[in-house]
Amino acid sequence: MHANTIWKEKYVFNAVADSGHSILVDGDKSQGNSPVELVLIGLCGCTGYDVVSILQKKREPFTSLEVHAEAERAKDPPSVFTRIRLTYRIGGKVSRKAAEDAVRLSKEKYCSVSAMLEKTAKITTEIEYINS
Repeated sequence: MHANTIWKEKYVFNAVADSGHSILVDGDKSQGNSPVELVLIGLCGCTGYDVVSILQKKREPFTSLEVHAEAERAKDPPSVFTRIRLTYRIGGKVSRKAAEDAVRLSKEKYCSVSAMLEKTAKITTEIEYINS
């Protein structure tokens, strides 16, 4: 896996990884997400991917998934994440057991971003069900 950034101006970088998609990374957050925000977004995307994949394999009739992360960081540098609360909002008539199993499997087995972040942060989860 490879990633590359090219400095544009101020604290703005154009970033590209193996997928070939480019994004703006901005330490000041004026033109793009900060590097630390991207880590949190990466966590939401990683666990979201797992949950969708697991629910699809179980043929659960879910219609939507939203993953929200709320994080706390250490006061002193390096300001690593110390606590992260993930809230999964699942729409449709999905069984509670299937949803709970999917979230647990993502956290305990599949999500590599979660595994890395758990080295410094306590990650908790909550599931909200939206019957649509």
